[in-house]
Amino acid sequence: MSELRPNPFWSFLVGFGRFINFANHLVFNVVMISLLFLILLAIGTGFAVKSGGSLHPLQDKTALVLDLKGTLVEQYTSAPIERALAQASGDDQGRELQQRDLVAVIAAARSDDHIQRIVLLTDGFEVSGFAALGELATALREFKKSGKQLLAYGTSMDQKQYYLAAQADEIYLDPDGGVLLEGLGRYRLYYREALQDKLGVDVHLFRVGEYKSAAEPYILDAASPESREADLFWMNDLWQRYLGEVSEARKLAPGALSSLIADMPNRLTAAKGDLAQLALGAKLIDGLKTSHDMETLLAQRGAAGEDGDSFRQVDLATYLAQVRGSGLRLDSKSQVAVVVAQGEIADGKQPQGTVGGESTADLIRQAREDGQVKALVLRVDSPGGSAFPSEQIRREIALTKEAGKPVVVSMGNLAASGGYWISMNADRIYADPSTITGSIGIYGLFANAPRALAKIGVHSDGVGTTPWAGAFDPTRALDPQAGQMIQSVIDHGYAQFIGKVAAARGSTPEAIDKIARGRVWSGAQAKERGLVDELGGLAAAQTEAAKLARLEAGNYEVQYIEKPMGAFDKWFMDLSRNSRMAALVRELGPFQSLLLTQPSGAQLQHDLSWLQVPRGAMPVRALAHCFCGL
Repeated sequence: MSELRPNPFWSFLVGFGRFINFANHLVFNVVMISLLFLILLAIGTGFAVKSGGSLHPLQDKTALVLDLKGTLVEQYTSAPIERALAQASGDDQGRELQQRDLVAVIAAARSDDHIQRIVLLTDGFEVSGFAALGELATALREFKKSGKQLLAYGTSMDQKQYYLAAQADEIYLDPDGGVLLEGLGRYRLYYREALQDKLGVDVHLFRVGEYKSAAEPYILDAASPESREADLFWMNDLWQRYLGEVSEARKLAPGALSSLIADMPNRLTAAKGDLAQLALGAKLIDGLKTSHDMETLLAQRGAAGEDGDSFRQVDLATYLAQVRGSGLRLDSKSQVAVVVAQGEIADGKQPQGTVGGESTADLIRQAREDGQVKALVLRVDSPGGSAFPSEQIRREIALTKEAGKPVVVSMGNLAASGGYWISMNADRIYADPSTITGSIGIYGLFANAPRALAKIGVHSDGVGTTPWAGAFDPTRALDPQAGQMIQSVIDHGYAQFIGKVAAARGSTPEAIDKIARGRVWSGAQAKERGLVDELGGLAAAQTEAAKLARLEAGNYEVQYIEKPMGAFDKWFMDLSRNSRMAALVRELGPFQSLLLTQPSGAQLQHDLSWLQVPRGAMPVRALAHCFCGL
């Protein structure tokens, strides 16, 4: 994306947003320091806290209760202390669930004789795409093959929550709840009228590919025909797969779900507005129960609980700690390393949850230089971002292959544009059929505001030693020849992109151009077009990496390469599991809510950030980014 130094209007808007963000962080840090002081004081006076000690062994007829309240992520984006305080306080706001943890406990429960069944609690579950849902569903189906029971319960369910619940042997819903299946949609804000007509800010778009629609909201008032065509193509593929898999899981007749959704107003009227009864009548669920009814059912089928529990149970965090504690580590054995690339791709070193050109490249280099690591899996869940950091990561992948270590990419929910850029050089690319990928294209934006400044009586004038001195000043009108220069940079970036894809995929730039031009594909559609090698999840990618490295099954371990947790963070995480610590945090009252409130940005703030240029950056730079998530 071509971005220039901002005019005063943009500087004011962004500066104000940064001030609010700074104030939020200031309050957060002050309260955190105060809380830590109170905790350390309590420890010093003997009020709190001793180590949690060893875990109690599980008893027979235990139900593994997976409370899915939170956002499913590939990698934590919050700091360890934030997670520890949230766990100790019982506050689920901002809770994150690592997909690898859920898959691990489901797999362990399958062969654990003490685990009688799994109970899924779907309330509050959030996930950004359908690929991650597919991998969890696969793990649940494998669990059911053991002959153990899988139950699901919720007070209400959206279509992503229901997709997981549909894998269960029995689904129960609160009598006052409902199941809402809507279909897939993607709607964005469009800013052309506000920017150009109201504010007088002219936004110039430079791109290659009629389907590269990421920056259209700055120059249009509605989606272009090409954008609508491309979006509906991949959305329909995902939706038809969703309908098919849910119908199969619930043993519904083909077309039953589509008919239900199409006739929803009439069906709901016939059910007198009762969504729960509608779901029951349509066989989406097996029964209506309150939470008390559900506890009674589980006690009858299992065993009475201890410590006041209505039935014998273990939660996710406790069982995960047991799984990790009992896991066998293979000393000095070979490893398949996993590096997670989650979030937007940006320059430099970035925290977890964002892909940094330097920080992610460092992790790949660490895996390459580790003698125990024999193969690398890059787990990608990214819409892309800046082209240069994407290229930095791609180069590290190429160097890892040159070092003789195979590289396999596993695409998650989203691996588009720059997300595909960092993937293309792998030996093998795996994607879920519902992965969103492709968007091979480059675009650039240049925003200038002489008309906006003129509205308040401000004008720009001066002299330069060459025609290009000040040509990229956002307070001046864009010279057509300067625009030509920007377009040349974008054309060059696109040629590099498709050229690298062609070389990596054994094709030609001409052939790649036909399936590129910014167009988005589902994982299944991408495989048909040669952009993906195999359809499968992370486990399949890990197995393939081991196979390419000639590692025998059972003779290697999977190791995540990520920034290590500090000693203080580890201590605090252990501390948070202690009951006295939890009681202390809950007693802090208002401080707790202040501490656990994280600064957040609205869509408007996020969208306007793409019109900004980092200080000291080139006035023209290319972006490989896709606004194509769900």
